[in-house]
Amino acid sequence: MANLWPLIETHGGDITQLLMGTPLAQVLSGPIKDPVAIFLIIMAMMLIAPLVFERLKLPGIVGLILAGVVIGPYGLGLLARDETIVLLGTVGLLFLMFMAGLETSLDDLKLNADKAIVFGLLTFAIPMGLGTVAMLLLGYSWLGAILVASCFASHTLLALPVLTRLGIMRAQAVTATLGGTLITNVLALLVLAVVVKAYGGELTLQFWLFLIPALVIYTVATLWGVPKIGRWFFRKFGHDEGAEFTFVVATLLVVSYVAQLIEIEAIIGAFLAGVAITQLIPALSPLMNRIQFIGNTLFVPFFLLSVGMLIDPKILISEPRSLVVAAVMIGAEFLSKYLAAWGSGKIFGWPFPSTMVTFGLSVAQAASTLAAITVAYEIELVDEVTVNGIIAMILVSCIASPWITAKWGKGVKPEEKITTSETIGLTARVLVPVANPSTEDNLLNLAILLAKKSKGTLLPLHVLSDKNVKISSDQKIQQNQLLATAETIAHAATVAVEPIGRIDAEIAGGIVRSAAERNATLIICGWKGFSSYRENFFGNVIDRIVRQSPVPVLITRFPQPIENTARIFVAATEEETTSWEFKQTLEIANTIATELKANLQLLLIVTGGSKSKESEFDLSAFGLIETTPVQRLRGNFVKKVSRMLQTDDLLVLTSGSHQYQAFGLSGGLVEPEAIVRAHPDAATIVAHFPPQS
Repeated sequence: MANLWPLIETHGGDITQLLMGTPLAQVLSGPIKDPVAIFLIIMAMMLIAPLVFERLKLPGIVGLILAGVVIGPYGLGLLARDETIVLLGTVGLLFLMFMAGLETSLDDLKLNADKAIVFGLLTFAIPMGLGTVAMLLLGYSWLGAILVASCFASHTLLALPVLTRLGIMRAQAVTATLGGTLITNVLALLVLAVVVKAYGGELTLQFWLFLIPALVIYTVATLWGVPKIGRWFFRKFGHDEGAEFTFVVATLLVVSYVAQLIEIEAIIGAFLAGVAITQLIPALSPLMNRIQFIGNTLFVPFFLLSVGMLIDPKILISEPRSLVVAAVMIGAEFLSKYLAAWGSGKIFGWPFPSTMVTFGLSVAQAASTLAAITVAYEIELVDEVTVNGIIAMILVSCIASPWITAKWGKGVKPEEKITTSETIGLTARVLVPVANPSTEDNLLNLAILLAKKSKGTLLPLHVLSDKNVKISSDQKIQQNQLLATAETIAHAATVAVEPIGRIDAEIAGGIVRSAAERNATLIICGWKGFSSYRENFFGNVIDRIVRQSPVPVLITRFPQPIENTARIFVAATEEETTSWEFKQTLEIANTIATELKANLQLLLIVTGGSKSKESEFDLSAFGLIETTPVQRLRGNFVKKVSRMLQTDDLLVLTSGSHQYQAFGLSGGLVEPEAIVRAHPDAATIVAHFPPQS
C-alpha cells in the first residue's frame, strides 16, 4: 500500500483518476488502446464465434461478421476500426481473393469459359438494369442510380471457405461463378470509374485511351509474366520453404498494387495473381497447405471482423427513409442475383443445388461495394441515407451468402478427373528412399502428392549399409536427421507418415525388404539420368530394385522443382497401349497432372508398316477427358520423343514391351538415357511394374 501512495499523490490524491489509467478502465471507458489486449480480443472472437455458430448449425463466417458488430464501434465499442484494423482487413480481403484465384484452374476456366462469360454478363446486366430502375423510382438521379446499381452488380466471394470445406471448389458451377466474378467485378468497377469521371465532367477520350489498353496489358502481363518469374524463382530457390512463401505473398501484393496504379480495384489484381501462380503450386503441396492455413485462420477472419465493425444496426431506425431505401436495395439485389443464377442454371442445365450455390456465392456484398459507395459519398453523388441502405444490404447479404452456400452446397457433386480404385490402391503406402534432403525434395513432394490424393501413408526410408564396415554414430545421427526432415515435410502437407531407419548389407536389398515388411504399394526412386561403365557391367542399385521389387517402382529424375512442371508428356509405342502396365502408368500420369495443374499430352509412336487412326484410341477407357491431346508419329522412338520435349515437361515412360530389356545388367536405362542426354533439363519418370502372377 505504501508503494501506491506516491502514485496517488501524482494524481492529486484522486484514486479514481489513477484507476482510470489502468487497462481495465480502458475497457470500460472506451476503445482499447493496448496492443496486447486488442489482439487478445480479436483472437478470442476468431476462436469462439465460429465454434458457437457452427453449434447452432450456422456458418462460422456469419459468427465472425456478427462478432465484428459486437466488439466494434457500433456495438460494445471495445475496438475502434482504426488504421491497424483497416490494414489487416485489407490484407485479409486480398488473401481471400488470392485463394479464390489459386483454386481456379486455367484449364477449368477454358473448359467452362462459355459458362463463366454467360454468368458474368448476366450477373452484371440484370442487377444493373433492375437496380437502375429501382433507384430511379426512389427519386435518384441517373448517375446516382447507375452507380448504386453497379454496387448490386459486383459481389465478394465471402463464402469461399465454405466451398473449400465441402470440397466443391472445382465443381462446374463454382468454376463458372469464379470466372463470372472476375467479369462482373471488372465491369462494375469500370462503371464506377466512368460515373465518377462523368460527374466531375472529366469523361474524355484520353480516359478511355488509357484505361482499356492498360487493363488489357495488365491482365496479359500478369497471366503470362507471373508464371515465368515464378518458375525462375522456384528453380533457383525452390529448396527454401520460407523464400517460397514470401515470394508468393510478395507477388500477391505487387500485382494488387499495380492494379491500383491503373485505377482498378486491388481485389481484381489479387484474383488474377492467384490464377497466374496456381499452376506453380501443387494443390496438395506443403506450400499450398501453408497459404491456405494462414489465410483461412488469420487473414480472412480479420477481414470478416473488419466488415462487421462497419455495420451500425441502429442507423436503420434513425431515419424512416433509410428503411425504405434499404428494403428496396436488398430486394433488388437479391432478386437480380437470383435471376442471374437461375438463368445460367437453365441455360447450362445445372441441378438446382448448383444454381443455389451460384446464387449464394454471388449475393454477398462487401469490399468492392463499400469501395464504390465510399467514393460516391465523398464526391457527394449520394447521401448518407444511401450509405445506410448499402450497409444494411451488406449486413443481410453477408449473413445470407454463407448460409445459402452451406445449405445447398451439400447437394453439389464436384467434377473431378477420374481416379480409379487401382490407382488409389497403388498409392496407399508410398515408400521413398531419402539420402540427401537438398536433392530429395522432389521425390518427397511426388510421394506426398500421390499418397495424399488417396489419403494414404508416406514411408520415407534411409538405409545404412554395414557390408564390410561398421556403422558410426555420425551416420546414425545423419540418418535420424534425414528421416526427421522428411517427417516434417509430410506433416506440413498433412500426410500420414511412418519414417523407416534401416541397417542392411546392401542398399537395394534393404529397400526391397523394407517395402515387403512395411506393406508398401509403390516405391519411388531417384535416378541421376545416366549409368557408368561399372554400373552397366555389374548392375546398379536401381537395376537390382527393379528386378527384386514385388511392387511397382517409379524411377524419377527431377533436374528442377516439380512445381515447375507445365506439361505431363506420356510417350509410348502403339503396341504398349494395350498393356495393363500402360493403363496404370497413364492413370498415375493423369493423377500427377491433376494435382500439379499441368496439361496432359500423349505421344504414340507408330512402328512397322501398320496404319492406324486416332479414333482407335479411346480416351474414356483411361479416365481421360476428350480434349486430352493425342499425337501419332512414325519413326524412331528416341528421336521423335526428343524432338517433342520442352524444358518444363515431365516425360512419363513405361518399362513395358520394347523398353523392358532396357532394365538389365548390359545396358541400364538405354532409351531414357538417350532422351535425357538430348534434354538434360526435362524431368523424367519411368514406371516399372512387376510381372503379374
